[in-house]
Amino acid sequence: MTTAATDVLARPPRPSSTPGSPGSPATSPPASPSLPAPRRRRSRPRWRTYLTFLLLAGPNVALLVVFVYKPLLQSFQYSTLQWNIGSPSARPVGLGNYVDWFTDPRTPQVLTTTAIFTVATVGGSLLIGLGLALLLNRRLAGRGAARTIVFAPYVLSGIAVGILWLFIFDPRYGLVSTVLGWLGLSSPDWYNDSPWALAMIIVVYLWKNVGYVALIYLAGLQAVPQELRDAAALDGAGPGRTLRSVVLPLLGPTTFFLSVTSLLSSLQSFDIIHAMTQGGPLAGTTTLMYQIYQESFVSGRAGYASAVATLLFVILAVITVAHLKLVERKVHY
Repeated sequence: MTTAATDVLARPPRPSSTPGSPGSPATSPPASPSLPAPRRRRSRPRWRTYLTFLLLAGPNVALLVVFVYKPLLQSFQYSTLQWNIGSPSARPVGLGNYVDWFTDPRTPQVLTTTAIFTVATVGGSLLIGLGLALLLNRRLAGRGAARTIVFAPYVLSGIAVGILWLFIFDPRYGLVSTVLGWLGLSSPDWYNDSPWALAMIIVVYLWKNVGYVALIYLAGLQAVPQELRDAAALDGAGPGRTLRSVVLPLLGPTTFFLSVTSLLSSLQSFDIIHAMTQGGPLAGTTTLMYQIYQESFVSGRAGYASAVATLLFVILAVITVAHLKLVERKVHY
């Protein structure tokens, strides 16, 4: 036997390369074909986002800047000047206009009238509006017509409403005088007695604006789940207890919204006062807002009127922020 044949016979046998046979080495599975990487969604360019924002919000921001913020800054600037409307010149006086307002003997009366008018109109609107909303939320005949009648005065002109109610409150021939005469009572002198004139203004303001409050409260009442009322009834709660413990807490956001908007609207009321009393008698119905009109367009003291307007803005801002901080804590959304 040759040497080559001897070497072949002396070699150990090769292990079988068949996968899965005993003693065969572990083999890795065949590699799967590589898949293409998923495409990343191309992010929207930032300039397009900014352009969309400018197109949607730009007109509103421009209107606010032109008609709100610019006049506000100009009002503060004019409040530091002694300037009469129509005069070509103005003299800087610093904070002199503010000092004159705080030392004016009429200022306490104006502030008192403003406070009484605001508290009476805001509180009365919320209470009467809630009562009307509860009534109009029931299933009554002619409910749709009643809702329209209640809301209709809100869309009327304040000047027209004031002139109409002047005839109603006429001490001799008005409807109020006639009704009081049936009851054996004499009509007050609404036009010449300061407390009665202020009460007349408050009544007319409530008649005009209470429909708006009732409408918003009605929407809030219809959003209260009926299941909660049924659960309260099953627990033995009567209508009054259900109103206090279930309905009113759920109306918290609505009450909060109405209290803020009614407060701002009341402090800026002008048209009804101008149509009915023009701030009289003896400045008995002159509020801060009406004083701004009198000082600027009647007396011509534009600088002084701008100072009063700036103070009114500060009062509105302080009351609104305090209201937001104190009342919103008790509101549950």
